[in-house]
Amino acid sequence: MTHTQPKFVLIIGSVRPGRIGLKVAEWFLQHMRSRDADFEVVDLAHPSDTRTSAVLASADGFVVVTPEYNHSYPGELKILIDAHREEWKKKPVTFVSYGGMSGGLRAVEHLRAVFAELYSVGTRNGVVIHAPWDHLVDGTLELDDAAVASARAAMDELTWWAELLKSARVADQGAA
Repeated sequence: MTHTQPKFVLIIGSVRPGRIGLKVAEWFLQHMRSRDADFEVVDLAHPSDTRTSAVLASADGFVVVTPEYNHSYPGELKILIDAHREEWKKKPVTFVSYGGMSGGLRAVEHLRAVFAELYSVGTRNGVVIHAPWDHLVDGTLELDDAAVASARAAMDELTWWAELLKSARVADQGAA
């Protein structure tokens, strides 16, 4: 049996002008380049199309980069999630959150409940970034080794779940 690299979709949940979500996503992907995984990006600042459904459906798991807006997550992210159902089913999702003092944790807590309802597995590990705008150096997000370690731990767990659930999805298809 040949091992294929897991395919992950990174979703950038912010669409606001002047958003920092793109910088957060770039930071995360930069530190995951050495991973045995493929990443595709869905940026909610660009209109969703029929290709978005296919990209989500082909994923083995998801990384959701989200800010915290009003103690929750962005409306555009809710629209994307609700516009799809089967694409999330039996797949893991990890969160890279950012914001002020809470670092986006309240957004993540809301997202965990939504994804659980869609039969997705939210990972225990994730990345929490407090005040990312204070860590921009010449337009690039620069975070300490602890943040990089949390990103690696999140990806380790996401990959573990992705491989486990992929084999379960394949078994389910074979039984159908």
